[in-house]
Amino acid sequence: MDLLILSLAPVFIIAGYIYFRDKYEKEPLQLLILALLAGALTVIPILFVERFLGAFTSAFYGLMAAAWKAFVVAAFTEELFKYLALYLLIWKSREFNDKYDGIVYSVFISLGFAAVENVMYVFGSGVSTGVIRAITAVPAHAIFGITMGFYFGMARFYPKKEEHLKRKALLIPFLLHGIYDFILFTGIDWLSVVFIGFLGYLYYSGLKRVKELRKQSIYNTDWDLMNNKFSKPS
Repeated sequence: MDLLILSLAPVFIIAGYIYFRDKYEKEPLQLLILALLAGALTVIPILFVERFLGAFTSAFYGLMAAAWKAFVVAAFTEELFKYLALYLLIWKSREFNDKYDGIVYSVFISLGFAAVENVMYVFGSGVSTGVIRAITAVPAHAIFGITMGFYFGMARFYPKKEEHLKRKALLIPFLLHGIYDFILFTGIDWLSVVFIGFLGYLYYSGLKRVKELRKQSIYNTDWDLMNNKFSKPS
């Protein structure tokens, strides 16, 4: 039970933070739970695809093998399926009516995946792994989700840039995820300093994107309220 709590606590802490930052129009809890479940279910196809792609790792050596595992096996596969889950879940939903909603649903999907992955790692390796992943891997997945949701949310409200923003919603999380894993997969000791710096960058960029879209949501909400006020008949 302690390992289960350790595995899931960072997931729910981050989910709560993202949820309560959405102060003006909370998303339906049933849809958020569905997003978590959708993220968790992506583990199934991801495992099969990663196993297939991982079989080709032996064709590479040294840093190329690390790059293949990081960018293709892990980052591309995981971010692609999370993106597909996000698109299928909310792109045509009435609830997707604000830019910040892209971040909310994308993070919940990412956290659903991270929850299952974290349980597998922590139950396999113990408390120390759970503690380390609570401040590294789980927040990293959330930040990849924030990045995806940031561009996905804007794609909904900028029709002229929709396709470009959708591509960025997949490409940029893929690159961030690939770099994160590549640093770890190289096994080079001195890159631990680079990893700490990169993790700091992820935290900074994630919080910045949350703040930016939340600010836009506040402005949009105030504008809508003003329009409704003046459009009502006296």
